Amino acid sequence: MEQLPGGRRPRLVSSLGLGQRSWEVTLDEERGRLAWRDPRPPRRGGENCFVPTSEIIAVEETEVNKKQHNIGKWQKMAKPHAFTVYYVKKARNHRWRCSDVTFWCVDEHLCNQWIQALKELLEMQKSRPKQLLVYINPYGGKRQGKRIYEQKVAPLFSLASISTDVVITEHANHAKDNLFEVNINKYDGVVCVGGDGMFSEVMHGLIGRMQKDSGIDQNNPKAPLVQCNIRIGIIPAGSTDCICYSTIGISDPVTSALHIIVGDCQPLDVSSIHHNNMFLKYSVSLLGYGFYGDILKDSEKKRWMGPMRYDYSGLKTFLSHHYYEGTISFQPAKHTLGSPRDKDSCRTGCYICKKSEQQLAEQHKECGLKHEDEEEWKVIKGKFLAINAVNMSCACPRSPKGLSPAAHLADGSADLILVRKCSRFDFLRYLVRHTNQDDQFNFSFVDVYRVKSFQFTSKLSEDNESNVTDTGKKRFGQFCRDHPACCCNTANSTWNCDGETLDISAIEVRVHCQLMKLFARGIEENCKDEAAYSQSSVEQLL
Repeated sequence: MEQLPGGRRPRLVSSLGLGQRSWEVTLDEERGRLAWRDPRPPRRGGENCFVPTSEIIAVEETEVNKKQHNIGKWQKMAKPHAFTVYYVKKARNHRWRCSDVTFWCVDEHLCNQWIQALKELLEMQKSRPKQLLVYINPYGGKRQGKRIYEQKVAPLFSLASISTDVVITEHANHAKDNLFEVNINKYDGVVCVGGDGMFSEVMHGLIGRMQKDSGIDQNNPKAPLVQCNIRIGIIPAGSTDCICYSTIGISDPVTSALHIIVGDCQPLDVSSIHHNNMFLKYSVSLLGYGFYGDILKDSEKKRWMGPMRYDYSGLKTFLSHHYYEGTISFQPAKHTLGSPRDKDSCRTGCYICKKSEQQLAEQHKECGLKHEDEEEWKVIKGKFLAINAVNMSCACPRSPKGLSPAAHLADGSADLILVRKCSRFDFLRYLVRHTNQDDQFNFSFVDVYRVKSFQFTSKLSEDNESNVTDTGKKRFGQFCRDHPACCCNTANSTWNCDGETLDISAIEVRVHCQLMKLFARGIEENCKDEAAYSQSSVEQLL
């Protein structure tokens, strides 16, 4: 063990076998990485590789491959002792894979020293989970949740020595109800295997449990909610996996499992939705009225079609071209540094999220939550094809930039997008821009605001309570269904809340800054093909 000057932590340097050659292997605790280089490279320029210790999954004693053991000098030596290091290998498009490298040497004591040093280093990673509660939705998406977990995720958890309690959900809200009963403090995190709907169920159960234990009334829209310190991990296995895509950059079960194993932590804003002092839902991605609400309502009747139902309902809703009249009132998020129209996307270690959270905390400390009601409210009345509020970009494979490319995960705000009544052609131009690099807000009929709370009231919401209007809705609603191209103003739409319907049109929404945490790190910049198994100069390594 080499001692370094200036009180720096020691590093371990040895000559170990790798393949058929001897490599110089260095464990530098100060820099937090395991590096190995070939001192006699076959080609000019040399080969140098390293992996951050924070991305080492496990270390195990292993046996040398017999083929390698019987070649050359190994044949003349005693049986070597070996250990295998499992680590994260980063591929293109933010995909992670579990890779491994095996080192060996003749000295058993040296081998054990390396194993012990690496395991002690892993024990120092306090953010890593040791016990997880796992909920599996066996019915979501293509009904592959249980198979995905057992074949792709469970072996990785076992390799990383993570204990799990697995619950197979049997009905709607099974996970949510169970979270109110279990001893949640014995777990380091909760994992859901399924789509966005399964995540929403776990999120509601966890947030609800935290508020109940803290004596917070969720029906009070102005109540300061208690932050959830237990992280949620998402193993994508559903029809829609928008949250995974927006928080790690890809919808892939193995990648998500590895983020959980290394103990990543990404805070996340959550919006609470109320109606007349009654709590309705929480939202972390899309809260949409009009176009996206109508798509969801229609698609729910065609679940037998699978994921294709969204395409069918989307086309049908586009052709119907319904608009909705109402009033939007909102409070601008003055504490945030960014703007919905800027080019600063939310990425790993986002500066805007950190500074915005600090400024919001300072405002609450100085003025308190009551001061928020006295702040300026802006009011907009009009006829809208779509009203969308997003806490994240809502990126997905079909829309790589999402509904709001510059939306941030944890800045205490939501981007409120208002699409006014326009022609079908103009609305189509707006939708197409979600799939390319053009500015989707650069239309005269589209307005976008960064807000911390808002309220919406439909012009017909009060009238809809009367029997007269109900009768009229039935008559004219049938006419509109028979003639979808009539471009009519129907009574009310449905809110699409993270893929679940809310039939109440008049709502009050408030954004709670960093209310919960995920096993994620945000989308990384410049994720190259082999970022974890890298080549660099000797100066960078040593």
